[in-house]
Amino acid sequence: MPPPTVAWSTDADDVRAAAGGDRQAFQRLYRQHVDRVYGAVYRLAGYDHARAEDLTQDAFVRAWQKLGDFRHESAFGTWLYRLAVNVALMDIRSRGAQPVGFVGEDELPDPGEVPFCAAEREELERAIAKLPPRARAVLVLHDVEGWRHEEIASGLDMAVGTSKAQLHRARALLRRMLEPGERS
Repeated sequence: MPPPTVAWSTDADDVRAAAGGDRQAFQRLYRQHVDRVYGAVYRLAGYDHARAEDLTQDAFVRAWQKLGDFRHESAFGTWLYRLAVNVALMDIRSRGAQPVGFVGEDELPDPGEVPFCAAEREELERAIAKLPPRARAVLVLHDVEGWRHEEIASGLDMAVGTSKAQLHRARALLRRMLEPGERS
């Protein structure tokens, strides 16, 4: 959902001021966008608060450094969000995260619905955090953040088919982890 018009105007004014060195304008941008940035990188970091805080800080440092490159072709929040996700994806790549391994068909759970209610949110987050990093990234970017496979493939430097396969496998691994007999 695009930010309200007032926020767009305020952001644009603050971006121009911050690009000129106004630290208070950048602080306003930070306060306006930190929750969304943190939420995205928190999920990509496997629900690791300390790592998500570091990645959020890195994203805002890079945003400050690159403000002069912002072309105002999109909302600042959109640009910042994309920059933050790229910071998290670079972190995943720098840690040598390998794509999720392929699980044999006989090891996959039977297809079926595993209901998730609000009370199971914490359990779901713990299960997502246990996924291999790139599988987690594909799942979070697609199912939570709403990215298309083409965007994910570009961001994670993989083929579109690999993104689709990893999403399928990540979902299967989640179903398996969340089966009543598998819960810890």
